[in-house]
Amino acid sequence: MFERLKNIKSRYDELNLLLSDPVVLSDQQRYLQLISEHAEIEPLVSDYLKLTELDQSLAENADMLQDVDEADMRELIKEDIEKLNEQKEELIKKLKLALTPQDPNDQRNVIMEIRGGAGGNEAALFAGVLFRMYANYAESRGWTTDIIDASETELGGLKEVIFMIEGKGAYSHLKYESGVHRVQRVPVTESGGRIHTSTVTVAVMPEAEDVEVSINQNDLVIDTYRASGAGGQHVNKTDSAIRITHKPSGLVVTCQDQRSQYKNKDKAMAVLKARLLEKEQSQQEGEIASDRKNQVGTGDRSERIRTYNYHQGRVTDHRIGLTLYRLDAILAGDLHELIESLHMADQPDELSDGEDS
Repeated sequence: MFERLKNIKSRYDELNLLLSDPVVLSDQQRYLQLISEHAEIEPLVSDYLKLTELDQSLAENADMLQDVDEADMRELIKEDIEKLNEQKEELIKKLKLALTPQDPNDQRNVIMEIRGGAGGNEAALFAGVLFRMYANYAESRGWTTDIIDASETELGGLKEVIFMIEGKGAYSHLKYESGVHRVQRVPVTESGGRIHTSTVTVAVMPEAEDVEVSINQNDLVIDTYRASGAGGQHVNKTDSAIRITHKPSGLVVTCQDQRSQYKNKDKAMAVLKARLLEKEQSQQEGEIASDRKNQVGTGDRSERIRTYNYHQGRVTDHRIGLTLYRLDAILAGDLHELIESLHMADQPDELSDGEDS
């Protein structure tokens, strides 16, 4: 890892020289390419320099510890060394994560689908909780959440909700959320105070680009109908809802969230493309999954990945054996620790075996 960082630092220094070269400045295309590369590696170089400064401070403290006899001073130096080591450990984790080979989908927007599973109304209510959790997390990162389609229950739950989260790196942060989420709590409809277990499924798909998914318009059946649900008089008077059926795959996508039929059609097509891309990528990944020793999860929505226990105030991610007693904060959208831990667990062996790797 450190050898790679040294090489990146050398390249950074080279870029600084090139960007001040009159020959480069006169070639706008090359200049823009070098600027882009410079901006991409600058955060890595900055953290690497911080790491070298920490190592220097640790070495200086170690020398001082040998030269000092006073007990009080030795204790202060030891405390300083402990703090510096903690900072170093966190910085190494951050650098390892940054050096992890990138998933080509990582920078994309995501389309997420949440559906109530076992548990009836209670599952639908928790589906609503999870939707708000992801929407709050997206807001905390400056991303936008846009509902594509939703089916509500009389109690205010969600049988199903499909939505897009738009923001740089959205897929890299949310891709591990696919699977079965289990909730253990006393339902609002339970008079005896008994804890019930319900499940909700979550699917996360990268937004597909047009060049990746080719759809023959002759393979589509597009129907329009009147939207239903909340929305006032508009939903009863306008045939704005869209249903698209892709005949070769049998996939059916609906969208009725927008007043405009054209906007609903665009959103429905985005979901269809994402599902077709996911289907193709799942087939490819199935062939190579056995080669991934550190795979956190397959992304299979039938795999139980997490339990939310209200009585104990805990959240447990079963894939990495992580339990956090911060249920309220997590459901409010504070997913940082969970997501970072999943990223770290899914790193390749060469970046996770220690700092000398």
